[in-house]
Amino acid sequence: MDGGRDGERLAASLGRHLARLTFVDLTTDAVTARIIGSVLDWASGQGWRVYRRAPSVLPLPPPLSHQRSVLDVACARPDGPPVVVEVDHTDRRRTWDKLAAEAAAGRVAVWVRWGPGRHAVPPPPIHLVTCHVDRRNGPAGRLHTRTPQPHRPPPEHSPQGAGSAAVVRLPLPALDDPTP
Repeated sequence: MDGGRDGERLAASLGRHLARLTFVDLTTDAVTARIIGSVLDWASGQGWRVYRRAPSVLPLPPPLSHQRSVLDVACARPDGPPVVVEVDHTDRRRTWDKLAAEAAAGRVAVWVRWGPGRHAVPPPPIHLVTCHVDRRNGPAGRLHTRTPQPHRPPPEHSPQGAGSAAVVRLPLPALDDPTP
């Protein structure tokens, strides 16, 4: 199977799984742990062997270069190359480097980015999955919430047609102007 299409398919599947994730007023660390737990559930549901904090092919920077960096989730699949997943709430260049090294080693690299707003798009062959999370300042720091987005139909339009509205002359007179 084409690694790019396989990665796109897996990222879309993981994105659908994460779309069901909800929580209210969690800390940054708790949100990351909750999303990693959901990724573990998704991968286990695929029938894969799943590893938490698996060693990466990328060494740590000096002076720890004799040690390996770790991955949030690594998955061994019987029907394709391994899948590795990193979960972050910030755009870290180190994450890009780690996932690029994993992809170069033949793994499908997926980056789950969570938080409000837009997320930087990593270069191919890294596959991005976004998870929108709202944040607010709480009494003890930042708190994060993810609630399902209800389907809301578009508002009904006025029964009046555009031609039946009253014509108003512009500019409008100032409130203290006595002329009509």
